[in-house]
Amino acid sequence: MTTQELYERIAHPTLLLDEAKCKRNIANMAAHARASGVRFRPHFKTHQSAKVGEWIRAEGVTSIAASSLRMAAYFADAGWDDILVAFPANWREIDLINSLASRIRLGLIVESRETVRFLGSHLQHPVDIWLDVDTGYHRTGIDWQAKDEAVGLAGQISASPMMRLRGMLTHSGQSYKSHNHAEIKAVYDESVGRFNSLRDHLAATGFTGLEVSLGDTPSCVTVQDLSAVEEVRPGNFVYFDWMQVVISTCTADEVAVALACPVVTKNAERNQIVVYGGGVHLSKDTFVDLKGRATFGAVCLPTDSGWSDPFEDTYVVSLSQEHGVLQVAPEDFDRIAIGSLVCILPVHSCMTADLMKTVVTLNGEELSMLHLEAL
Repeated sequence: MTTQELYERIAHPTLLLDEAKCKRNIANMAAHARASGVRFRPHFKTHQSAKVGEWIRAEGVTSIAASSLRMAAYFADAGWDDILVAFPANWREIDLINSLASRIRLGLIVESRETVRFLGSHLQHPVDIWLDVDTGYHRTGIDWQAKDEAVGLAGQISASPMMRLRGMLTHSGQSYKSHNHAEIKAVYDESVGRFNSLRDHLAATGFTGLEVSLGDTPSCVTVQDLSAVEEVRPGNFVYFDWMQVVISTCTADEVAVALACPVVTKNAERNQIVVYGGGVHLSKDTFVDLKGRATFGAVCLPTDSGWSDPFEDTYVVSLSQEHGVLQVAPEDFDRIAIGSLVCILPVHSCMTADLMKTVVTLNGEELSMLHLEAL
C-alpha cells in the first residue's frame, strides 16, 4: 500500500509511524551510547510494540526497561530476558514479580525500608535491586543528600539472599523544562554530581561497584559524552514528539509519529478548524511552543511520503474528549478543507501511543502493541 492509498482509507484518528525515521532514531541513539561506552537500556514505555522492539534488538540491545510488570511480561514473552521495571516495586504484584523473576533477569527499584523488608520475605527468586534516587525531579526516590538513609537501605538489601544491589537510578525529568542543549547539559551534570556524591559515600561504607542509571531522553540524546554513568534508559527518543522539538532535543523532521485526524468543521470568524482527534487520542498534555503559546500539538499536512513540516502559526489550541480545535493562521485557513486530513505531532508521544493502542506504518502495516486488558 502506498502512503497516499493509506491516507485515502483513514476515517478516524489514526496514529501513523514513519518507519524510516524511527529506525534512524534507534540507530543514532544506539551509536551514541556505544561511543560513550555505556549500556543502552531503552525504555519501552513509549512504543510498547514487540515489532519496534525487534528493530531495537537489531542494534545489539539486550537489556530493556519497562514501566510496569505487565509490560515486562509482554516483552518477556517477546524474548527479552533482562528487564528493569522502572517504577517503584508494587507489593500487590508479588506473584507476578516472582513469576517474572523465575524466567528472566528482573530488575526492581525501591526507595523504602518497608518495601525492601516485604521483598526480602516474599521473593522466591533473585532479582536486581536499584535504589531510586531523587536528584532534583522530586517525583520518587530518596533524596540524594539522605546518605545515611541510603546506607541503611543498601545494608538491608545486601542482607537478603534474594536481592542483588545493582546500583542507583533516576529519571531527571526536570530536563524537560530546559530550553536548549546548555540547560539540558546543566541538568545532566547536576544529576551526575549528586549521584557521585552519594556513590562515594556508599563506597566509603563498604558498598562498592554500584552502577548509575540515567533515564531522561533530553540528556541521553544531547549530552555528547555520557560516560559519567554506566547505563542510559531513554524511551521517547524512538518516536520523539513536539515537546522534544521545542526544547531542542530533536528537529521536527526526526519526529516519527503523527496522529492523522479528519477535519469535520471550520469557523472563519474565529479562524478555527475542528478535527476528529481529542484528549482521548492525544492526551491532554500541553506545552509552551516556540512562539510562547500553550499548545496540544503541531499541525502538518499529509504528503505522498508522510507529512509536511509543521505550520508556523497554526496549532492545536484546545482539546475535549473527541474534539481537537486548531487555531489557524489566515493564510492557512483555505488550505485545510472539511473532509480532508491533518497530521498532528503530539506533545507527548508516549501518552498518545498508549491511548491509541495501535500504530500504522506509512505502508499500511498495523503494528501490535501491548494491551493490558489482555494480560
